[in-house]
Amino acid sequence: MNVLIAGAGGFIGSRLAASLLDMGHIVSAGGRSRSASNPKLHWVEMDFAAPQVSAWTRAMSGIDVVINAVGILREGRGQTFRDLHFEGPRALFSAAQAAGARRVIQISALGADESATARYHRSKHQADAFLQELALEWIIAQPSLVYGPGGTSAALFETLASLPVVLVPGNGSQPVQPVHIDDLTEALVRLVESAQVRRVVPLVGPEALTLHDFLLSLREALGLPRPRVVRIPRPVVAIAARAGNLLPGALLDTETLAMLERGNTAPAQPITQLLGRAPRPVKRFIEPAEQQVFAGAAQLRWLEWLLRIGIAAMWLIAGIVSLGLYPIDASLQLLVQIGTPPALAPVLLMGAALLDITLGLLTLWPRAPRGIWSAQIALVALYTLIITLQLPQLWLEPFGPVAKNLPVLAMLLLLRQLAVRR
Repeated sequence: MNVLIAGAGGFIGSRLAASLLDMGHIVSAGGRSRSASNPKLHWVEMDFAAPQVSAWTRAMSGIDVVINAVGILREGRGQTFRDLHFEGPRALFSAAQAAGARRVIQISALGADESATARYHRSKHQADAFLQELALEWIIAQPSLVYGPGGTSAALFETLASLPVVLVPGNGSQPVQPVHIDDLTEALVRLVESAQVRRVVPLVGPEALTLHDFLLSLREALGLPRPRVVRIPRPVVAIAARAGNLLPGALLDTETLAMLERGNTAPAQPITQLLGRAPRPVKRFIEPAEQQVFAGAAQLRWLEWLLRIGIAAMWLIAGIVSLGLYPIDASLQLLVQIGTPPALAPVLLMGAALLDITLGLLTLWPRAPRGIWSAQIALVALYTLIITLQLPQLWLEPFGPVAKNLPVLAMLLLLRQLAVRR
């Protein structure tokens, strides 16, 4: 069959496109920018933020099945739930019907129903309801939490599961039913070929788990020893979620917390029938041969943030102390000793303090430009060189204030290399 996947460059869409190609289907990829990952895909320009029904209708000529795999977990950078989950899909479904496509498969989300409160779920439900009114074959697939390499949620839960102590919100009783990306992809391929249409199909793991049990099972899959579990009081989690509302790219905000608390489970019978077997449990999400790689990557994520926090604290403390907590006259005297003209010393002190504070804040910014690490390396090296040439006696201080610059440079080089690899 000739299949078009909107969102073919995404986490689910890319894997689905590869699987359909392997099954012998002709696959077209719809998206905002051309994906170079698979040269066998025919490219169709589709921007859900600026839907064009007439242009999409012409592009869908000869398409048998249209699959919508576009979705975002959080709004940002001009992407809204209404545009990407409702307005765009509504235009896509209308174009599919006008072009004579036989079937539309909407990858929605478990929990996208009439009682949903989160904007993520409500916008998905609006698109689902619109599709159900059209006179064509439709299938609405509702995946639960999807786990797989490269997935944003997978990285989050791997990181949480690999911590020295596992942190759970409240008592960790939030219900989840994660499904592996390979099982989800296989089930979606079966839906493309299924004779049963005009139905809503939940795609979930084999059993419902509490968040507590999910994290412990995932930790076991990573090959890590059983940890101590620390329960975070719900008020503290709520404060962290509100803080997440203000941080671009944060995975925890008030809406995601509400969705987690609401629960995300369904019967596993539909996916079991599609696969001809039970979907894999969490303990089999990671193959034994891959445990060391996955565990190392998960631990490196939180270790990186531990380094970031330490470096940020260094800059912030240095900047704040220089603004007056340390005697300003003593600071100005040090600047004069390294050759700063007395008239310029106050300006240089204030500028250096503000620069330190700025660097500290940028270090904590998840989307900080890669060059921030090179700038910090250069600045620390410059400070060290000036002190070595002008105030060499500081190297002999018993607490080693200058000598500590050496491990700081090593940490900054590591953070820069991690940014380069990404």
